[in-house]
Amino acid sequence: MKKHLSVYGIGPVYVISISVLTCLALLLDHFQILPGFHTLFWNKYGKIVAVFCILSGAVFWFNAVVIMQLGKHIRENQLVTTGVYAWVRNPIYTALMLIMCGLIFWNGNLCLIPLCLFYYGLMTVLVKFTEEKWLADLYGKAYLDYCRCVNRCIPWVPRKVQKEDDNA
Repeated sequence: MKKHLSVYGIGPVYVISISVLTCLALLLDHFQILPGFHTLFWNKYGKIVAVFCILSGAVFWFNAVVIMQLGKHIRENQLVTTGVYAWVRNPIYTALMLIMCGLIFWNGNLCLIPLCLFYYGLMTVLVKFTEEKWLADLYGKAYLDYCRCVNRCIPWVPRKVQKEDDNA
């Protein structure tokens, strides 16, 4: 039996990085060290976006960790492609990104919004060059087919992959 992947993957690096950046940004904004760009429109509707992001993040995390029991599947070398994993390949990282972005949106300073794009980019780079390579080595074609159907970090309705013989 093959040795299983790390249960945590690159998670601690990503989670600690975006959590520290978010806290630092919010503190700098609170003490008015960063420029503040608040609008009445964003202060009102940004809170709605924030609540949606935070609740969505909590639902994704709960589904991935508690309902799907990812740790158990990793220890048993099972590729998980159902449940929340049918909607996004990295629901735990996506969940934490959504929660941190929700906190930024709740804050209301539009100058902090680019952090959300940075979080997306950081997740993409970290996952693409580490976990995706490990998973491709471990699961081969099954994982590559899964990647063609399901987005890396943005939840979306899964696509169907055409079978090679369908193209003929």
